[in-house]
Amino acid sequence: PYYVDLNQNLFLQVSLYSSDTNLMVFVDTCVASPYPNDFRTETYDLIRSGCIKDPTYYSYYSPKSTVARFAFSAFSFLNRYPSVYLQCELVVCRYNDYSSRCYQGCVSRFKRNA
Repeated sequence: PYYVDLNQNLFLQVSLYSSDTNLMVFVDTCVASPYPNDFRTETYDLIRSGCIKDPTYYSYYSPKSTVARFAFSAFSFLNRYPSVYLQCELVVCRYNDYSSRCYQGCVSRFKRNA
């Protein structure tokens, strides 16, 4: 556990370790929940499909493509729960593959095949 005060900035970093140096990591979705094993019932989106949902969420520059850095302001679920749990979905892509999900950024909806 990591203990923070309400409204304190929480800084996170995701690192990809691989022998393949031609990869990059992208933070696609991060969801918070008051329950450690349930990210569907009562949740709060920080970022979903690359689209920022929380106004305090901020993505930081990283000099390495295998590292993603971001932050958000700590919050509580209506002051009814003592803990908040975070679950993030990451995407790993080929570096410089501009058709990959990593380079698409915010995707509000996916296209369906005709």
